[in-house]
Amino acid sequence: ASGLAERPRPVRGRIPNFKGSLQACCSLGELGAFSRAREVKVDPDKPLEGARLAALQAGKTLLVPTPRLRTGLFNRIVPPPGATKEMLRRCATSQGVREYSVPVGLDGKAQVDLVVVGSVAVSEKGWRIGKGEGYADMEYAMMVSMGAVQEDTPVVTIVHDCQVLDIAEELLEDHDLTVDYILTPTRTIQTNCKRPKPQGIMWHKATWLSEMLGKIPILRTLRSREKQAGKDVTLQDEHPALANTNRAALSNKKAMAANTQPQAAPGSAPEGQPHVENQILA
Repeated sequence: ASGLAERPRPVRGRIPNFKGSLQACCSLGELGAFSRAREVKVDPDKPLEGARLAALQAGKTLLVPTPRLRTGLFNRIVPPPGATKEMLRRCATSQGVREYSVPVGLDGKAQVDLVVVGSVAVSEKGWRIGKGEGYADMEYAMMVSMGAVQEDTPVVTIVHDCQVLDIAEELLEDHDLTVDYILTPTRTIQTNCKRPKPQGIMWHKATWLSEMLGKIPILRTLRSREKQAGKDVTLQDEHPALANTNRAALSNKKAMAANTQPQAAPGSAPEGQPHVENQILA
């Protein structure tokens, strides 16, 4: 409504591509966590194209989740030998990811040092809301299961200033991913979030897993492996009592979400003049 969204449209149902996304992505290079990282996972959303390019230009290994995980878990981007800047830009696009990548599955030897996710809304405390389908949460949980991330692996999100909101902690569930850094066109925010990140897939808690299992072969493979390893992989809808309890909780969450109001971004700077808060530099 404010004219802040670039293509693709409509905005609803996707991570919005906002004006100033490239500027916000450029701030990634100023983070010590990015400088130290050798392997970076960046979501395939359009506003994160600049983050994918930054990783490739810095010579880091770039992993991009397979869209909706239909054909696997990740793609490792492999630019052609001697790739020019223009070629790296192409590799950072969705088309380039398809053309210049190799698949990485559950048995891949990935060791991700930094995770970059898209968001619909995020709070300065690190609470994050995605587009509601649970893919970012599930991708992170699957990385935990395959040993690709550790408890202290930093998570970054990149959004427009208007997407930084007050979010009630009661809206979060145990499987929801939180973020450590928020990059906007004008600010870099270190959240100092203390809430633990998901430690693998919580099969009995996530309401969307039953539907996901029918769509995502690699999720079925992971469930089978964890079941063979002795883990309880019973789904929520296989626990009638749990299902009833969670339906009531979901109703309460929706009511609270309806009352969540945007707040003006504090300390905003004129466009092109980033204001850095609590930032750890290289």
